[in-house]
Amino acid sequence: MDYLPIFLDLRGRKGLVVGGGDTAARKAALMLNAGAWVTAVAAEDLSEAFAAHAGTDRLIHLRAHFRPEHLEGMDVVFAASEDAGLDQAVHDAARARHVPVNVVDRPGQCSFIMPSIIDRSPVMVAVSSGGEAPVLSRLLRARLETLIPAAYGRLAALAGRFKQDVRRRFSTTETRRKFWEKAFLSPIAEMVFSGREQEAEASLRSMLDAEDNAPGSGEVYLVGAGPGNPDLLTFRALRLMQQADVVVYDRLVSPPILDMCRRDADRLYVGKERDHHAVPQDEINLVLVRLAKEGKRVLRLKGGDPFIFGRGGEEIETLREHGVPFQVVPAVTAAAGVASYAGIPLTHRDHAQALILVTGHLKDGTMDLDWDMLCRPRQTIVIYMGLKGLVTLCDEMKKHGMPGDTPAAIVQQGTTLNQKTVTGTLDTLPALAAQAELKPPTLIIVGSVVSLHEKLNWFHPDPAADDHWHTPLDKPAALGV
Repeated sequence: MDYLPIFLDLRGRKGLVVGGGDTAARKAALMLNAGAWVTAVAAEDLSEAFAAHAGTDRLIHLRAHFRPEHLEGMDVVFAASEDAGLDQAVHDAARARHVPVNVVDRPGQCSFIMPSIIDRSPVMVAVSSGGEAPVLSRLLRARLETLIPAAYGRLAALAGRFKQDVRRRFSTTETRRKFWEKAFLSPIAEMVFSGREQEAEASLRSMLDAEDNAPGSGEVYLVGAGPGNPDLLTFRALRLMQQADVVVYDRLVSPPILDMCRRDADRLYVGKERDHHAVPQDEINLVLVRLAKEGKRVLRLKGGDPFIFGRGGEEIETLREHGVPFQVVPAVTAAAGVASYAGIPLTHRDHAQALILVTGHLKDGTMDLDWDMLCRPRQTIVIYMGLKGLVTLCDEMKKHGMPGDTPAAIVQQGTTLNQKTVTGTLDTLPALAAQAELKPPTLIIVGSVVSLHEKLNWFHPDPAADDHWHTPLDKPAALGV
């Protein structure tokens, strides 16, 4: 995070803008709209853009050349003279006095920068590119404008009128948060959006009167995080990620996805690595039960899809046995996501009419798979977690009749900026993978469809990207979270 996003309260405070042109007028307008008293320092007449504020006594034109003394008592300053030398002088004087300063269109000379703003007062949404791509910020703002109706401000104002009543009714932050989430996800919000504010207020009052102070029962959200790219999350997954009180996550959940969970939620790492489990599966199952029975909304966040080699079925069996309510949110499984990003269609009329998913875990140095079934023609085989047993896999397939020149691929960290794809054949893939020094997580694809990779490969990630996305952001937490 290059900048700390904050909202500055300027009501009744003092702001300075140096310059009298249209740019300076826009900055003055922002401060005036935020309730500040504004002084515009300019030796010349102010531009016509200032005329819209001529009727307010909170705007003062100081007809003078800028002097450092003009900064005394100021809470914020904009250098908007469009004179590089003068703006630099304003910057230097402000920094010497520890006054926040923005030099318009020069991010490197700013102690703060101005974002693109979506104003739904009292709701404010700000978008910034850190000064690197202001046009992109404006385009994102335009997109958000269409997604955030103006009525959100009225909904926030309604909540503000009930804030103290809710605080008196509910004694803890957690119970207050749950009440507001229930209210905002109820028909009350739609009443406000459609202009029925009196009805919304009455409904909110009834909801508040009907709520008791006992903590609600907990629930577990079993959510698939997909193969790693946050863009592949479902809307439902994202909504539940924002609601959960506790996040129980594994090693395959990428940091960008974990960052999309609610910031103040507790986090519990229960990741598994080859030959090493941070927390045994049976213990994970019981942790989910315990947290839910404490009244918490528990997000069980799993890489890929929870029901495809994710042991999600085992977890919800335990939840059902203990009477814990749960939801399951499917996801793009690694086979579909990684193959797509590698330009390898899993089925194709000319190559494969069947798809088989298997896990490549070794047991006692061998793979206990139905080799005769796997080695039939005109099908694609996708092997999860098979890097360690790659040599065994290729040898067994050849022993059971699959030609050594059968196309095969292994993809590391598919769908992410760190994706690395190695293609070859059953004869050559083990040596090529070793040469590429691949590390888990990987996915192996065997079949004629792999021959399409070179032609259909469309995703070209940045080779300079950090290749440690799968490392947990947090140290494993104690099970008493």
